[in-house]
Formats: sequence, structure tokens, C-alpha cells
Amino acid sequence: MRDLLQIGTFPTRAQNLIDSEFRCHTLAQLEQDDALRNSVRGIITRSNFAVPYEVIARLPNLGIIATCGVGYDLIALDAAAEREVIVTNTPEVLNSAVAELCIGMLLALLRALPAADSFVRSGEWLRGAFPLASNLAGKHVGIVGLGRIGKEIAHRLEPFGVTLAYFGRSDQQLQWRFESDLQALARTSDVLILTSPGGAATTGMIDAAVLAELGPNGYLINIARGSVVDESGLLEALSRRTIAGAALDVFDNEPDIDTRFFDLDNVVLTPHVGSATNETRMAMARLTLDNLHSFFANGTALTPVMAAPRT
Repeated sequence: MRDLLQIGTFPTRAQNLIDSEFRCHTLAQLEQDDALRNSVRGIITRSNFAVPYEVIARLPNLGIIATCGVGYDLIALDAAAEREVIVTNTPEVLNSAVAELCIGMLLALLRALPAADSFVRSGEWLRGAFPLASNLAGKHVGIVGLGRIGKEIAHRLEPFGVTLAYFGRSDQQLQWRFESDLQALARTSDVLILTSPGGAATTGMIDAAVLAELGPNGYLINIARGSVVDESGLLEALSRRTIAGAALDVFDNEPDIDTRFFDLDNVVLTPHVGSATNETRMAMARLTLDNLHSFFANGTALTPVMAAPRT
């Protein structure tokens, strides 16, 4: 059984599966045992935990970093490339779960479902009718970053009778309108859905100017990364109601998020649970382990985001 460095925690079922196939160690254990540190050739982690340069530098024989999730922006990719370390993620297997959450959050926001639940529980229904909400049907929906998950969301939205458009690096020649200008997409959208990757290229791309174009009747849905949005600008837009509302599964400084969100009545907040179903997390764990087994068997990976080492 191979030795791995484990960074971060996994659901119990997934952890049991990992422990049945590999011996996992903590950073503290490796720091106390030079022989163990030298024997570790793989890291297993989750996409919301950082793998910094310092950790990669401490493992002289590291060959693979396998992250359980789509995002890999918290991994020091420059250090991995310098050391010719393979980096893998788990695409495809979580697409449906994330898309389902996005649709659920969008409906919860437009139909004010959290407030409606509280309205019934508090007894307010006895004193009057719940305020009217908003339809999804007929809305113009813009998707920022039309990758695998973005396409899944678009296909699920079509039966609701919406008009779809998207912004990205290039026109993919799809059935939906491509918009090369992000502010223009916001201007023509009732709902703006963020599915773009994290990292330096997208940090703060949803800024005050984009939110101003979305306008007082527009809604923002973020199931991408907290870093994609200028959070201070978003909080100001929500509190001043220069946008109508937001549904957010991701934030800066998770889980210690800005407490100003808690006082807003025009938000739906979830704790980064896009892929958090039993079925999806087990499928992600299985693919993560299969990437590790492939590396130890023949030096390659099934779903690399960085190429295999040179030979």
C-alpha cells in the first residue's frame, strides 16, 4: 500500500474508501519522519484546500497531486510544473450535481423560497398573503464561462423558456448567443450565472461596472469561485439594491465569510455544496484514486490538468 500526504478532510464514506487503498499521512507526521517524507510520491486533496509551494518543496520524490474536485487554483501550479509533478482533477463526474444546485438556487432566489418557508413557520401566513415573487420563464439568462458545467446548466434551463447567451474566451458556435463583452452580457441579462474557473485571470472579473450593467432588476448566481466576484462591490450592490439579489454557493475566506451577508434579505446562501451529494462525492473520490493508481502503475494520469513529467 502506497503512502500519500492527505491535505484536507473527506466525507466519511470517501475517507474509508481512500484508506482502503492508500496509507494517508498528515503534514505533521511527515515533518517528524524524514524517511516517510522521502517515500511519499503523491498528494491527495480537495479543491477547496491549498497546496502551496512550501508543501511541494518539502517532498523530494513527489510525482502527483490529485485533487478531488474540478478547481485547482489553490494548487501552486508553478511549483508543480518546476518539479514536473502531474496535477489531476475530477471533471465530468460532478457536472450534474453542480448544475442541479444552480437551478435550485436560482428558483429559490426568484421565488423567495427561504423567506416563504420562514413565513409559514413563523405564523405570518395567518396575518396575510406572502408577497409576490418572480418567474424564471421568459428571463434572459447569461452564463459566464461556458465549460462543462455551464453547458449542463444551459441545457437544464432551456425547458424553462428562457433566452440564453454566454461569455467566454471564444465563440463555441453553439445554439446560444455568444457575447464577447462581459458588461454587454450583464446589460442584456435578467440573470447572470457564474461558472468560470478561479485563478488570476478571473479574479474580480464581476466588478462594480458589471453589477451596474446587471441593474436593479438583475440577479447574480455564483457557483464558480468566490474570487471571481469583487465581494465588497457585490455587498454594496445588494445592500443598496442596485441589483435585485444574489444566490451564492462560494465566497471569499470560506467558511469565515463576511458577516454582512447575514443581514441581507435578498440573498440565498449555501456553504459551497455544489458537488455535495453522496453519489457525486463517491464518484469524485473514485476518480481521484484511479488517477493515483494510474500514476503509480505507469506514470500517467486519467484526467491531468498538467502534463505528465518529461522522460
